[in-house]
Amino acid sequence: MAGWAPLFSLIQEEMKQRGEEGCDVTGFAEKLEAAAKADGHNESSLMGIYSELMALPIRADFPYSEPSDLETIRAESPAGPAIATPSLSDGEWLDKFNGAWLGRSVGCALGKPLEAGPYMNGSGGRPGWANVKLWFEGADAWPIQGYTPVESASIADYPDLHISLWCKASTREHIAYMETDDDIRYTVLGLHMLEERGTDFDSWDVGKMWHSKLSYAQVCTAETQAYLNFAQVTSHIGSHSPEERLASKDWVRTYLNPYREWIGAQIRVDGYAYGAAGNPELAAELAWKDASFSHVKNGIYGAMFCSAMIAAAFVETDVRRIVEIGLSVIPAGSRLAHDVRLAVEIADSTTDQVELVSRIWEAFKHYDAVHTNNNAALCAAALIYSGGDFEKGITTAVLGGWDTDCNGATVGSILGAMLGAGALPASWTAPLNDKLYAEVTGFHPIAISECARRSYEVFRKLQAQSSAAAVEV
Repeated sequence: MAGWAPLFSLIQEEMKQRGEEGCDVTGFAEKLEAAAKADGHNESSLMGIYSELMALPIRADFPYSEPSDLETIRAESPAGPAIATPSLSDGEWLDKFNGAWLGRSVGCALGKPLEAGPYMNGSGGRPGWANVKLWFEGADAWPIQGYTPVESASIADYPDLHISLWCKASTREHIAYMETDDDIRYTVLGLHMLEERGTDFDSWDVGKMWHSKLSYAQVCTAETQAYLNFAQVTSHIGSHSPEERLASKDWVRTYLNPYREWIGAQIRVDGYAYGAAGNPELAAELAWKDASFSHVKNGIYGAMFCSAMIAAAFVETDVRRIVEIGLSVIPAGSRLAHDVRLAVEIADSTTDQVELVSRIWEAFKHYDAVHTNNNAALCAAALIYSGGDFEKGITTAVLGGWDTDCNGATVGSILGAMLGAGALPASWTAPLNDKLYAEVTGFHPIAISECARRSYEVFRKLQAQSSAAAVEV
């Protein structure tokens, strides 16, 4: 991955990325192999090929339109359903914020031990979802109705199966809190940004926050490369004009970053969406600001799509409308919009959970296990299939494989916000003991309910600012 992978591997990934973006990369694999053999992975030769790749134009027959700037994204997004405006008491609102934080934590914890090769990529000729099913069957825990068992008898017949034992604290036998995870750290950082800056921040501020709050070891893939690139364009000393920021922005998020459409930005939006509860358009805008630091195109759209769904879930009670609202903030002609619509069609055509995840896997397995599109599509399908049932939603999202903890967390966040903490099954929430560890100063440990309270306070603050601005106009 970025920051750790050799240059040759980064350029291999870049070839795939440029092909997915609509470029003709014919002959580049052979050119790269030839350069490696002739020059022994000479940096100058490899970077020459990299420069050629980055200069490639999008094919004229590429059927998608995929801008990265907010104005054009909005112009190419379809009209969405009208947003509900329920009258909720302070207690009812707070219950929803508690539900969102708890739901995210539960879904993340369920998928965390399964964030391993056999479930993300498949193994032994089996797809990832089949390995998830085998693990739970071998532990006499199928269908999934609780956290991931630490052991499974299936290993006897399938020795390639294993779970992430460094996530032992999230297994059924050991869970007592929400252990640290990037899906949780970024939620905390979104809350922190809104507490410190409100909506007055840009991608430059995101980079400064990461360098202040996160260590190099806490970021990966697209985030790692953006973290490194940002360090080269600013020392954080002195002021920088908007023009200077804009000039650096595209280089920071693209240079040697073939992961710029992967899932990283999508998992960072919840803290922003909570602050924009009931306002999907604002949630999408905040997600765009954050995602633009490290991602482009579908990497940004995934963040906007999920952020809008989470914000909508605070006021909507129909999962289909929630998905439609998510689609209304991303370009209709994008690959992600196409993929999500296909996932919804698949979900509509089956009532069987295993058939659903099998068909989703087959439809989107051409993407990397941590790409935005396949994981967002799986989340949408899990939401539709759930019909609003929390357990059905998170277990379907995790059963599907790929980025198991991210998908469980996203679906859990949406359904938790929609249902409220009081409606979530105690069998899932009680084991966390209202405690979260984020490896972020001030949030390690912290009560999950305290995070929810602070998100609610941010929400009210942003509401008041919006009302004041409207009066001035």
